[in-house]
Amino acid sequence: MALIEFRKISKRFGRQVVLDHIDLNIEEGRSIVIIGASGSGKSVMLKHMVGLLHPDEGEVWFDGQRIDQLPERKMVDIRMQFGFLFQMGALFDSMNVEDNVAFPVAQHTNKTAEEISKIVDEKLRMVGLPEVKKKMPGELSGGQRKRVALARAIALEPRVILYDEPTTGLDPIRADVINELIIKLQRELKVTSVVVTHDMHSAFKIADRIVMLHKGKLIFDGTPEQIRESQDSIIRHFVTGEATEDELAALKDTGPGQK
Repeated sequence: MALIEFRKISKRFGRQVVLDHIDLNIEEGRSIVIIGASGSGKSVMLKHMVGLLHPDEGEVWFDGQRIDQLPERKMVDIRMQFGFLFQMGALFDSMNVEDNVAFPVAQHTNKTAEEISKIVDEKLRMVGLPEVKKKMPGELSGGQRKRVALARAIALEPRVILYDEPTTGLDPIRADVINELIIKLQRELKVTSVVVTHDMHSAFKIADRIVMLHKGKLIFDGTPEQIRESQDSIIRHFVTGEATEDELAALKDTGPGQK
């Protein structure tokens, strides 16, 4: 049985159809990467998984329970099973690293200060940053901020981690550290990973499965090997990072007075 399931999900913002009758099953313990052009609805899908957005049509299921119609108070228990790594990390600038990682544990459990401190130490070790506990976010590099945010995301030992553009803004080496951490956490914590990214190098490295959104539709669902071999022009242009002929034609300067 799928851990996360979309059944004919549709979502509109005004006249724009962002998701158009999407069907998607995500199995527990797997790593799925969602790709697609900017504005294609990737982050919107993540927000539906945790009830931050509700579909106009269709159903969202988690662990055998329909969740898109649950009242907010019942969604709290569902959300505690998710960790979320935001695109820019979203650390609290006024708190040091220790307090940032401790925050969800202090908010949602009755653990003692000593127990919370042990959890913070454990999670920072998992992301390779045991020495930064007393630093402020402003003292960290971009890659370190992402890793601290990831330590916070796993503080409550979630079943699912959602990653929204986890390598954005990082150089290739720091981006690869994040890729390796995603793989490590899936292996060691047995979590389900759902990753939204434009970074095809990252996608090929971490994915068991890749799905692609285009104009509100899922146009591909398969393995990294299968998407490499796809002959669909839309998919091939995205995977190789090449502009289409139409996009290149629009850039040509026809000159003054020409049409």
